[in-house]
Amino acid sequence: MDPDVVADIMAEIYRLWPTANELETTLEANPTSVETGRFAAFRQAGINRISMGVQAMNDEDLRRLGRMHSVAEARTAFDIARSTFDRVSFDLIYGRQNQTLVEWKDELNQALKMAIDHLSLYQLTVEQGTAFGDRYNAGKLSGLPDDDLGADMYELTQDLCGAAGMPSYEVSNHARDGAQSRHNLIYWRYGDYVGIGPGAHGRLTLDGRRTATECFSNPKRWLDGALSAQTEKPREHLAMEDQASELLLMGLRLKEGVDPNRYFQLSGRKIDPSAISDLETLGLLHSSEQRITVSNQGFMVLNGVLRRLLED
Repeated sequence: MDPDVVADIMAEIYRLWPTANELETTLEANPTSVETGRFAAFRQAGINRISMGVQAMNDEDLRRLGRMHSVAEARTAFDIARSTFDRVSFDLIYGRQNQTLVEWKDELNQALKMAIDHLSLYQLTVEQGTAFGDRYNAGKLSGLPDDDLGADMYELTQDLCGAAGMPSYEVSNHARDGAQSRHNLIYWRYGDYVGIGPGAHGRLTLDGRRTATECFSNPKRWLDGALSAQTEKPREHLAMEDQASELLLMGLRLKEGVDPNRYFQLSGRKIDPSAISDLETLGLLHSSEQRITVSNQGFMVLNGVLRRLLED
């Protein structure tokens, strides 16, 4: 996306909505020379935070992941971003093919030695219907870590980031104090957000009702529809029970957890006390009248924790 397009979008946002004095505007970018050459123009267009898809600090693995940049380019891009934007984040993927615990420790230490204030650290997940899923099904994705190694990598990540002053505030996101992504916190705290663009989802409270929005995913169809304000599929009013489930699904990703009273207000009932008790006994959950939070051990099996809480 050219910087002048970003500037036009930002101008339209300012026209349509009142904005906070401390407005956070994030742009996702690839750390290639083409992209970094436009960083100053993106800043001029109104962007003050950049998130870069670095993914690996290893050239061979970058090629395996299909990335178009090298580690040297990523480091250069980071330095340019650091001098251009107020805040900088980048992503790394671990649990890659044939990656050892020692290698991941070295990569993460390299990242933490950079003047970074936010890191998104994702364990590689193979999803069906993707290029990686097809490769896995064909037996061409060997060397992935087993569950024990994956757990060790996760624990190492928490230890190193915590010691560096960048604890996790969400299951895969780490930040220095005050550098948490305000944009993503709105999702996880189950606030309202507008989804604009191909495939974008939104959650809006309209006339007192929580409404789910979804834009057409095909870019041409979305663009054609934009000419007549017809970019969305039919909107859906969410039942209170569905809202309560979404609150748990999103909020328990956060270290701060969720307020059980908010769940009660949405669903009209309490979270199953026996499920909470069972998970507390296993050391996977902490609960009080004001807060339910997932433990460090629980985050390693978060999907199982959520299934137990939502199974009724």
